[in-house]
Amino acid sequence: MALGFIEVIGLSTAMVALDAAAKSADVTLTGFEKVIGVDKMISVTLNLSGEVSAVQAAVEAGRSAGNRVGTVISTHVIARPDSELEKMLSKMTGAPQKRPQAKRKKNKK
Repeated sequence: MALGFIEVIGLSTAMVALDAAAKSADVTLTGFEKVIGVDKMISVTLNLSGEVSAVQAAVEAGRSAGNRVGTVISTHVIARPDSELEKMLSKMTGAPQKRPQAKRKKNKK
């Protein structure tokens, strides 16, 4: 198992990088982070997971495609991440939690 990160400037660049990464290897988008930074630019970091070789191929494909349409800030692959790192990332990405839904009462007529 590995984690891969692709950090880009702009949502369009992020979508192009993610599309290329997902098409190139069997990886899963495990989250993303969007930050408005210097000069009001939007930085997007894509978090990918999968087998080490698949993540390496996906990150490289994403980097290459992202650079063709915009700016890639950085990429990195962490092979066999520690379980504590995975816990931290899941908290940071804010995996959606299911909210209990109120049960609707059916009106009997």
